[in-house]
Amino acid sequence: MAAIAIVASLLGDALSGDEDLTNETDSSRGDELQAERFSNQPGDDVSEVMVVRAAQGGERAVRAVVGELEDELERAGIGASSFLGSEDPRLVSADGDSAALLLDLGRDAEDKAERAVAVAQSADRQPGIDAAVTGQFVLDNDFDQLAEDDLRNGELRFGLPAALVVLLLVFGSVVAGLVPLVLAVVSIVIALAMLALIGQAFPLSVFATNMLTAMGLALGIDYSLFVLARYREERHGGEDKAGAIRQSGATASRAVLFSGVAFSLAMLGLLLVPSAIMRSLAAGAIAAGVASIASALTLLPAVLGLLGDRVNALRLPLFGRAATGEESRFWSRAVASVTRRPLVSAVAVTAGLLAMAVPVLTMNTGQAGVKTLPDDLPAKQGFALLNEEFPGQTTEPVQIVIDGDVGSAGVRAAIGRLEADLARTAIFDQPEVEENPAADLAVVRVPVAGDSVGPAAIDAVSGLRRQGVPAAFAGSGAEVFVTGDTAEAIDVAETMDQWLPIVFAFVLGLSFVLLTVAFRSLVVAIKAIVVNLLSVGAAYGLMVLVFQEGVGADLLGFTEVATIESWVPLFLFAVLFGLSMDYHVFLLSRIRERFSASGDNTDAVVHGVASTGRIITGAALIIVAVFGGFARGDLVMFQQMGFGCGVALLLDATVVRLVLIPAAMQLLGPANWYLPKWLSWLPQVRVEGPPPGRPKAPLLGDRQRADQYP
Repeated sequence: MAAIAIVASLLGDALSGDEDLTNETDSSRGDELQAERFSNQPGDDVSEVMVVRAAQGGERAVRAVVGELEDELERAGIGASSFLGSEDPRLVSADGDSAALLLDLGRDAEDKAERAVAVAQSADRQPGIDAAVTGQFVLDNDFDQLAEDDLRNGELRFGLPAALVVLLLVFGSVVAGLVPLVLAVVSIVIALAMLALIGQAFPLSVFATNMLTAMGLALGIDYSLFVLARYREERHGGEDKAGAIRQSGATASRAVLFSGVAFSLAMLGLLLVPSAIMRSLAAGAIAAGVASIASALTLLPAVLGLLGDRVNALRLPLFGRAATGEESRFWSRAVASVTRRPLVSAVAVTAGLLAMAVPVLTMNTGQAGVKTLPDDLPAKQGFALLNEEFPGQTTEPVQIVIDGDVGSAGVRAAIGRLEADLARTAIFDQPEVEENPAADLAVVRVPVAGDSVGPAAIDAVSGLRRQGVPAAFAGSGAEVFVTGDTAEAIDVAETMDQWLPIVFAFVLGLSFVLLTVAFRSLVVAIKAIVVNLLSVGAAYGLMVLVFQEGVGADLLGFTEVATIESWVPLFLFAVLFGLSMDYHVFLLSRIRERFSASGDNTDAVVHGVASTGRIITGAALIIVAVFGGFARGDLVMFQQMGFGCGVALLLDATVVRLVLIPAAMQLLGPANWYLPKWLSWLPQVRVEGPPPGRPKAPLLGDRQRADQYP
């Protein structure tokens, strides 16, 4: 109840639309200079543009409609300027049948943007009139609404039901299937309360709730599934209720704790990135991870203590065998086949994953713009009408900020050279120059045609930064910064590219240390990193193939775009590496537990896969369903994230975890557990835990080998 109260009272204030970088970039420095030296930043009074077109009547009809719109906007508290008052010819289209109104939203811009949209839609319903509005705040509102819709329609209407179906099939009973789902919902509520408290000190992006819900469902269900499956297996093996709870706590719960810690540490890598959205997504994921661990380790044992064998109640026809917790016959036969031909299996899977990864070599990163939105959204409609009637104009011009003595001959000559260069670039329209009263700062504002974060605009502004500005201002003594939406998108992409290897090194390094300590084996740690990189590479390649190259995009209902969202590759890496640890630790803990008891490598591998295959596959399908909810949404960035995560985890939990890993372990034999003597000081963590009442020494007489690889 306390968590619900915190969410209801604090969560709204903790979230914002902030997605900015937190480090100093060319664009941020330009914005800072404008804020410092202009009482009003150039162009700040105008953030949205309303366009109206009359099918008949020409300029006379347009004048009448514009006059009505100005009155409506004034009643809505929105300032507007048009050609009626300014006689500015640029506010009338070339054929005279359209006009643009420049809107000043002032305070409460988000609310006023909604009012402006309502005014435009009311005018658009008039016969023979087309009206629409677009701009920064209308676009932000549309993105926020899409994020909310994607969460509701994808996760709640698709992810939850799909996860329940998988759980019912995995466990073969209604009660056992519902328990992990209920615990996941509890974990989400607790995590949202944690997020609300964190947001009071550190403002978070609204997208944090999307990530928290997805991770809460995925981890909350997976962790409960692992523990519940072990409990039922122990009961089937003859343990009483209390003993089964203790045994699952000493084994599966330890694996869950380690997996959750590894996942949270992987997410910590994203906190290093100086980006508000990355840190928000990481905060949501970590909160979900912590809450899911707590629920699985505390609430679930209590629930099992209350339910006992009633957890198997309401068995399903045809699937009731799953309720017994026996080894899977399918996976027993499959892994036996793999261990008979380990080299062929390993080579085939590795070759397939490398082939899937090849398209990553052509990956282009960028930012989703208004063009990627559905056609029925206000910002997209306004953008289309603006570009149709006023080609070359935009609500988000490029801003070239000149810091220096702008009244000097050298700087004025440099500005002239810059204007001449801009005139030679087709995508740029006529620039405007504005100086501050102190004559120590000037801003050249130049409209960029089309989508301000589209490939053409990105290329043009990149060239301007790289060549145009340095050539024009060489020797002028002025510092020049290029800002605006296009420049900010470039800075975001460059920041993500810069931090990608750093996050890679951080996550891989921590994973190596954790796995080495947990399983006391260098081989296990190295092998885990290699196979996880194969999964990530395959996900990157398939994502490029579908979204960037368009292969199967229409068939799958995705939007083909020119770029992959700049933050998606970095985020995918951390999330996939963290989630894949669940399967890896769960599988290896069972293999290590069996090997410690028998000393037989082949027997341990077969038993580990056979006893976890159904659970790992089910857990993967649940996560695929959860991220499939994102992929079914309208935001292309979430489509890419959902598809990438779903594909990677499905591959990871099937061909990688249940074919490639067993094949590699069969080839390596007892060397899987190799640890140099100089690392013998490492603590004995034993993720699999010493099974109570089970022999700790090898059963098949291979004591020396088991001692050699502890």
